[in-house]
Amino acid sequence: MEHRTLGRTGREVSVVGLGTWQLGADWGDVSEADATAVLEASAESGVTFFDTADVYGDGRSEQLVGRFVASHPGAGFTVATKMGRRMDQVPANYVEPHFRSWLDRSRKNLGVDTIDLVQLHCPPSEVIDDDATYDVLDRLVEEGVIAAYGVSVETAAQALSAIARPGVASVQIILNAFRMKPLDEVLPAAEAAGVGIIARVPLASGLLSGKYDLDTTFAEDDHRTYNRDGSAFDVGETFSGVDYATGVEAAQEFSALVRSSGLDVTPAQAAIAWIWQQSGVSTVIPGARNVGQAQANAAAGLVGELPTAFRHGVADLYDRRIREQVHARW
Repeated sequence: MEHRTLGRTGREVSVVGLGTWQLGADWGDVSEADATAVLEASAESGVTFFDTADVYGDGRSEQLVGRFVASHPGAGFTVATKMGRRMDQVPANYVEPHFRSWLDRSRKNLGVDTIDLVQLHCPPSEVIDDDATYDVLDRLVEEGVIAAYGVSVETAAQALSAIARPGVASVQIILNAFRMKPLDEVLPAAEAAGVGIIARVPLASGLLSGKYDLDTTFAEDDHRTYNRDGSAFDVGETFSGVDYATGVEAAQEFSALVRSSGLDVTPAQAAIAWIWQQSGVSTVIPGARNVGQAQANAAAGLVGELPTAFRHGVADLYDRRIREQVHARW
């Protein structure tokens, strides 16, 4: 699988990584054995980048990833975690004592002295715009608590603010065939500044797999059930903010486009390949609940250059079906 430099971290990572939200919580239960098998299958398929957070399963995801990486010394893995959602997301909580407390907990969970990359976990815009935020993060780098830092964002405006900061190594943002706004300004700005882009929610919470219909149901503890109205966290994290009915219809059209383009890949693989083949993207982080999904996602990192006609078809689908719902919101 192709590797790219993850922005100012200077680390080489696989163009398809693994998001591990689902190994902790909010996607239904995943056993420890299944989680370990997903990590193993991903690594065997060439994945070298794992993304987690301190709140995924209240630290369970970090612990699982940490134990797995420790059992593979010298494998060249990069682990990114996130902090900032263990308390209310208000600017007053993003202060040095909290940063240190959160990071001490994450270092314990991950079993490391220095965290490869920590990302602020979708903080308020005021935090991203505040000089004091970066003063603290720079001190933590100097002390060796973290090797590098980035920001996970909800909006393009937040991404551009973070990219302008000289110490920011990476920006994580939702980017997929149903969320194209980052292509306008964010990716060009990041590429020009040498900031890495970590693309999350690549399948629009599974919609772009083409496997859902209007009768599909999800577990009660799955965010695709309880966060469709944005009552738990930003609604853009669930189905990329597209209403479910529209998303199902658009996803069916996306699947048909994959078939008509003669691509010998699944719709999910086409969706992942479309992202990492965008100029400026460092890595894309699909999640996986089982070995088969992990292997199929990683295989998307081997897909050859997508045809121009397919790319144009994806853009046309977005313009007709999706743009009005999401483009101006994030």
